[in-house]
Amino acid sequence: MADPAPSTREPASLADYGEDCSSQWENISLQYRAPLRGFFAKRVKDPAEVEDLTQEVFLHLVRRARGGPIEHVKQYVFQIAANALRDWGRRRQARDQDAHESFDEEIHQPATEISPERVLLGEEAMKLAVAVLRALPQRTRDVFVLRTMERRKYMEIADMLGISVRAAEKHMAKALAQLGRAMDGGAPE
Repeated sequence: MADPAPSTREPASLADYGEDCSSQWENISLQYRAPLRGFFAKRVKDPAEVEDLTQEVFLHLVRRARGGPIEHVKQYVFQIAANALRDWGRRRQARDQDAHESFDEEIHQPATEISPERVLLGEEAMKLAVAVLRALPQRTRDVFVLRTMERRKYMEIADMLGISVRAAEKHMAKALAQLGRAMDGGAPE
């Protein structure tokens, strides 16, 4: 049985895509860019990632072609695409990228600009909090610092200070109540 006419058969090797390297790469790009984008778009949400993966396939093809002729180009292209997709998935998983939020300037703008007045109010609130903490009894202040600054558990605090867990909780409640009153505009006890 005779071979089908060259125009009706699927090109099998790199040489079938053109006479020189430039025409080969142009023809391969024209033929496979859209199918590769479709392949990746079905599996990847971000259009920028789709384009990056498509470019990665062509980059791999160019590097590979320097080593000699490529036979069965179509199969080779989509094998590279499958490998690129698998590697992309591994990188995302290793970096836990799905848990990351990309930076979007519109979304991540502060709700309000920080004015000098707001800075001054913040500094005054900080001074008030420090004054309230200094006015607390020593044990209450120690419990507050150990719990909030050093992130100790009440049981650890109780052991360190030689008091019961319940007493440590009461000291913490007292400190928080004093801070709350002071921040709401009331005078410390």
